Amino acid sequence: MARDKDRKGSKDSSQEQAKPDQARHSAKERPRLRTRFDKEVAPALLKELELKNAMAVPRLNKIVVNMGMGEATQNSKILDPAVNELGQITGQKPIVTKAKKSIAAFKVREGQAIGTMVTLRGDRMYEFFDRLVSIVLPRVRDFKGVSTKSFDGRGNYTIGLHDQLIFPEISYEKVDKMKGMNVTIVTTAANDNQARTLLKHLGMPFRTQ
Repeated sequence: MARDKDRKGSKDSSQEQAKPDQARHSAKERPRLRTRFDKEVAPALLKELELKNAMAVPRLNKIVVNMGMGEATQNSKILDPAVNELGQITGQKPIVTKAKKSIAAFKVREGQAIGTMVTLRGDRMYEFFDRLVSIVLPRVRDFKGVSTKSFDGRGNYTIGLHDQLIFPEISYEKVDKMKGMNVTIVTTAANDNQARTLLKHLGMPFRTQ
């Protein structure tokens, strides 16, 4: 009986010792780009842009990834692979976008599914941006940098990608069709110059010319 109690006591104590380790590993790790922004990028932008208030430093607000599927007006089933692939790319469940009005010339009816999109914020936004500039864009064939002119005048930047195979999450064998997409990076910058400076500090590979 004494031995059983000792064994039970030692088992309980070992479980108690294991609990702190389990709790420590269960915490979600902060994205490395978000940490770098707080420690390095934000102070550098404050100085370079000559801002007086740290709250005025431009930062990422959200990233919208949109995959248009015009062929879905004729065959709605082709949307399913697009939704699945966009979910793999972004790590978030996409929504199906629908036409806001009917366009007879394109045989589009109001409310008809025409594409899929995802809006990323917070940690997922930083993780996606980090993968985009570090892994995805360098995989583009004959890549020489992205354009510095794709800003909308309000501090937002859009990149057009020709196919989904540049994302390592997508398996070439399972792709039935090449699908292009637009990646819109929405920032809190007051103008395009501030946004360009922000993205450059975050690693966006702009063309030199």
